[in-house]
Amino acid sequence: MGAAAVAEEAVVRAPPTAKRRSTTLLHLFQRDKVDVAALLPPGTAKLPPPSPEPEADSLISKIESCGRVFTFGDDAAGECGEEREAKREALAEVLAAVRASGKQPLGLDHRVMVALVKMVAANLFRAMPPSAYPSSLPPLPDVLDDEVPVMVLLPSWPHLSLVYDVLLAAVTAADARTLRNHIDRGFLAGLVALFASEDPRERDRLKTVYHMLYSKLTAERASMRRSMAATLLRFVYEASPAGERHCGVGELLEICGSIINGFAVPLKEEHRAFLARVLLPLHRTRWVHAYHRQLAYCVLQFVHKEPSLADAVVRDILRHWPATNCQKEVLLIDELEEIVEILDQQQFDKLAVPVCSRIARCVSSCSSQVAERALYVWNNERFVAMASAAGAEAMERRILPAFVASMESNLEVHWSRCVQQVTASVRALLDRVAPGAYDRCAAALAARRSEAETEAAVRRARWRRLELAAADADAGAKK
Repeated sequence: MGAAAVAEEAVVRAPPTAKRRSTTLLHLFQRDKVDVAALLPPGTAKLPPPSPEPEADSLISKIESCGRVFTFGDDAAGECGEEREAKREALAEVLAAVRASGKQPLGLDHRVMVALVKMVAANLFRAMPPSAYPSSLPPLPDVLDDEVPVMVLLPSWPHLSLVYDVLLAAVTAADARTLRNHIDRGFLAGLVALFASEDPRERDRLKTVYHMLYSKLTAERASMRRSMAATLLRFVYEASPAGERHCGVGELLEICGSIINGFAVPLKEEHRAFLARVLLPLHRTRWVHAYHRQLAYCVLQFVHKEPSLADAVVRDILRHWPATNCQKEVLLIDELEEIVEILDQQQFDKLAVPVCSRIARCVSSCSSQVAERALYVWNNERFVAMASAAGAEAMERRILPAFVASMESNLEVHWSRCVQQVTASVRALLDRVAPGAYDRCAAALAARRSEAETEAAVRRARWRRLELAAADADAGAKK
């Protein structure tokens, strides 16, 4: 009995069993993990731990060596050809390393990305020099023309081109989260300021990089749009007519066109405000020919998405029509024709009178280019079809009178034989589309002219009688 009691007491006082371990995936992986050191033969020394990414350290050192900026000037102190070539080779090696990292699953190392952003900022961000061809000075003969965009090639482009390639490769290789952690709004604002460069090669590379950043940094898109809008607004309102030319408007508008193309319908109020406050005022500047193709594309994208915006767009263009800039008139006629082509009949009826009146005044322009371009609007099948669909009465009362007056003036007194020939062909076209309408408008015009001449003759006779009476009274007073 004593032995049984002792055994029972031992059982009662036995320590509690350990808690059962969880069979999670991590536990199973750790349990099945093979100890490589245990498999080595006895007496074999253990391998040293791997060094902390020596390749990354070497790449960072090479990136930091590219932070020195060369001016490539002939009188630059402390610069020599060997050092410039060494930097160019180092940049090429960095570019190859960044492109190779884009093919790896881990991508760019955090420290490498920090060094890259710092190096890119040191090379790219700089104060822009004064324009080489300020518009306040008269253009040099055979060197500068208003129709030729300003172009000044940077001597440091052999380095800058590689820096832009490195930045583009880094942006392409990094994911959105990495870019958010290393590229802030100050860096993005610095890129926008570089669009003022007079080197078209730099602006083209910059456009590609900035658009790539916009596509990846979704959280910064609104801020990037505001930066571009602010730059465009400064060009419109702060640059005086005698100020210097801005060379980056076309590239900024190309980016805006791609962005507008992705806007969802219906448009947000913010997007409509961008059209009214930024894009439409760009029609006012004297340099519109330098970026009109991109501007017209942006405006047409808005009208395609919401045709109801056409009324405000057309009226704003007509309100700021140039008085003496023939080249600008031709461009605006092109834009008006493109807008009219996408209107429906109801919208065209609202805008028919102001649009056709402006086109009619351009038909009788002293500039042969403007007159011919305005006449070719009536060769547009869509335009003629909508004008005819407005009805015979509306066409003869609202659309044709001003146009017929300009055409008759061309046939009678215009100096350009080519304009007279185009006018005659357009008249024949109208006779086929709307038989008799042109003749009736021409007859009404002749009647109005006859009445005006009769009234003028009556006024002249009246003034003549008054002058004779005044002369007689003066002669009588002298006697």
